[in-house]
Amino acid sequence: MTALIRFENVCKSYGDNTVLQGVNLEIPRGQITSVIGKSGEGKSVLLKHIIGLIEKDSGEIYFEGKAVSRMKKADKKAMKKKFSYMFQETALFDSMTVFENIALPLNEKTSLPRHKIRDRVLDKMEQLDLQGIEAEYPSQLSGGMKKRVALARSLVTEPEIILFDEPTTGLDPVRKNAVHSMISDYQKKFGFTGVVVSHEIPDIFYISQQIAMLHEGRIVFSGSHTEIRQTRNPIVMDFVRGLETSHDSLTGLSPIAQGERRYQEEMARMRRHKSAFTVVLLTLENLYEIKRMAGYEAEQGALSSFSNAVRRHLRITDICSRLGMNKIMLLLPRTDTEGAKNLCMNLAENLKQDSLLHIRAYPGFCFSVSAGMAEAEQDKPIEQMIREAEISKNVFYEFKVC
Repeated sequence: MTALIRFENVCKSYGDNTVLQGVNLEIPRGQITSVIGKSGEGKSVLLKHIIGLIEKDSGEIYFEGKAVSRMKKADKKAMKKKFSYMFQETALFDSMTVFENIALPLNEKTSLPRHKIRDRVLDKMEQLDLQGIEAEYPSQLSGGMKKRVALARSLVTEPEIILFDEPTTGLDPVRKNAVHSMISDYQKKFGFTGVVVSHEIPDIFYISQQIAMLHEGRIVFSGSHTEIRQTRNPIVMDFVRGLETSHDSLTGLSPIAQGERRYQEEMARMRRHKSAFTVVLLTLENLYEIKRMAGYEAEQGALSSFSNAVRRHLRITDICSRLGMNKIMLLLPRTDTEGAKNLCMNLAENLKQDSLLHIRAYPGFCFSVSAGMAEAEQDKPIEQMIREAEISKNVFYEFKVC
């Protein structure tokens, strides 16, 4: 597959400070690529090269297979119309209403008549659940709502590519994950190519199809979130582990990397002592209903509350890891499939009686969770175990917390 955007030996210096020194990177169409790396490594500089806000010193950037430096002026202009940029601090203008902020790119970059601009803005606001706040000002909005308005402004020109520069800076865990969920949802809905500069690890992995790491001016890793966890590159390993915390900031659960390490420990115990263990995959099947009824922050609050409740009802030897936007992996030592089934049934009964305040705040909602499980076999990779658990999901083990 031909890359939508390709960097080939791109270099950039400011005086004696070399920021990019031979960047090679391919950005696929219709996916989210996240660029990670230490502060000051040039991630934002790389992002600005994509949209042409900064000119490279040497090398080449290709767009749809064509060298940007050799494009005619008209072709460059047409290319730039396909891009949109969501700035770190949202960059909303306090003196403008929400409607005026969203309409700004259309007023500046197009010759659309006023009634068509209005229709386009109102349509985008409806798609992003922003109805009824057209006349409000940014100072009247919450941080999460400002991010959604900024995204609406980025989408209003119907771009093919959106660049996000540290979109969750300064947000608490619930709002941070709400923004990630929003970006992921709208990328699937509108099909744009997203490039995200982020330091949120591992949170950003949950929404990215490709991760690229920038280190000392070069891309030292490019691959999926699974591949970055499995890499043996010491630079990448040290960086990811250095930012990895003992608990996920939103859910309080162990990060998946910790779950994978425990999996290897249990596999070693199985080899020595023939000790059984089981992987259980809990999938929160209808988080989207909370999102539809009460918004992204409520969705993430419900996930946080549910995860904490699950953790409270597990045994002290069990490990509970966040696996994705709506999945939790349980690793149950010394437990066969029958024991895992009993644990899931007991967990379901306990959760029905638990006080899940974030969920009960929305009357009429039933929280549906399915459970799938796979008993370990010697030397079987964890990815295969998770796939088998996913396949084994059975409605008999589905439970609802109302």
